[in-house]
Amino acid sequence: MIKIEANGTVLKVKLCENSSAKAVKELLKDGALTLPLKDYAHMEKFGSFGRQLPVNDEYITTEPGDVILSEGHLLVIYYASNTWNFTRLGKVQNVGAADLKRVLGKGEVTVTLSLDE
Repeated sequence: MIKIEANGTVLKVKLCENSSAKAVKELLKDGALTLPLKDYAHMEKFGSFGRQLPVNDEYITTEPGDVILSEGHLLVIYYASNTWNFTRLGKVQNVGAADLKRVLGKGEVTVTLSLDE
């Protein structure tokens, strides 16, 4: 599990079993990571890890709460659905779709990722 803190709310994310999610976990072993996320198409928030991570793309339809790796370097948190080639990183466990959209807010949001062990 990892935590993503956004606007004072902690989102608990259960990670997938793939090399991409493992790479994120390894990245966070060095400490928390703070990223600015921009809104895109009223369905997602995205921001760059600043480095390439392993890609495990598959053609999927996202759901609210899906945490995705896009283009090998973008963290994406979905609050609506989208279909494309993405790598699943994990899923928010403790916040539903309506609350997730409220927590992420409108426009840009700064999030902090950390290990939840």
